[in-house]
Amino acid sequence: MPVQRKRFRVENIHHGSPVIEEIEHSGEPMPHHSEIMSELRAIRAQMAGSHGQPAAAAGSNVTSSNMAAMSQEVSEMQSTLETYRAQIEQCEKLKIELDLIHEAISRTKQEIAVLHGKSFNGAEMAKVTGELGAVVGGTEQATQQILEAAEAIDQAASALGKVQSADQQARLSEDILEKVVAIFEACNFQDLTGQRISKVMNTMKFIEHHINVMMDIWGGVDAIKAVSPGIVDDRVGDARLLNGPKLDGDQGHASQDDIDALFG
Repeated sequence: MPVQRKRFRVENIHHGSPVIEEIEHSGEPMPHHSEIMSELRAIRAQMAGSHGQPAAAAGSNVTSSNMAAMSQEVSEMQSTLETYRAQIEQCEKLKIELDLIHEAISRTKQEIAVLHGKSFNGAEMAKVTGELGAVVGGTEQATQQILEAAEAIDQAASALGKVQSADQQARLSEDILEKVVAIFEACNFQDLTGQRISKVMNTMKFIEHHINVMMDIWGGVDAIKAVSPGIVDDRVGDARLLNGPKLDGDQGHASQDDIDALFG
């Protein structure tokens, strides 16, 4: 009586890859080599048929419904991959924009740090304020000296025409010359004032340069104007009418000729 054995079967084919399961053993002898080879050849034929047209070999479990399900699943996977690819492209574009914003913020922080370290710290701003205060004080003191000397010259010149003594005339002449020298000395304030104002202007130019750099980082003056609030003049009373002396080329100011014509 021939020896019976548990046969192998091909089942549960998924994505073209067969899964081989062995039927439970019940202590029976293992199959012979020739039988195993025959079974393997049948499996190979089954695999070849799953990648092409359905195999007509005996024992094939690949059906048209399985192939349709596999085709639909592959199509869904391709659609999902296309969706992921589009999302990845959008993420790459967003990353580029975020990198540009990060770089702009970093450069702006550097410019602010330079301004804070060179201009806006307490010592530097106190120095600028001190220079401007010295300009105002020096100008006021020199003006006072010039006015006092001019007044003394006026008085000496008036008295010079009234005295007859040669000695008195000589003393008055010496007083006039002395006051003239005092005026010349007082006028030296403009040299110190120019030096102090130059220091302040250099600091202001330094600040202006780095502010312009920050504006260029964020798109230039036009981009800043688009988001800048309107200028509101909140001055009241006489302060609203005071605009200070006009500079050469300023618009909207009346000239001296216009004022003379008004009163002429």
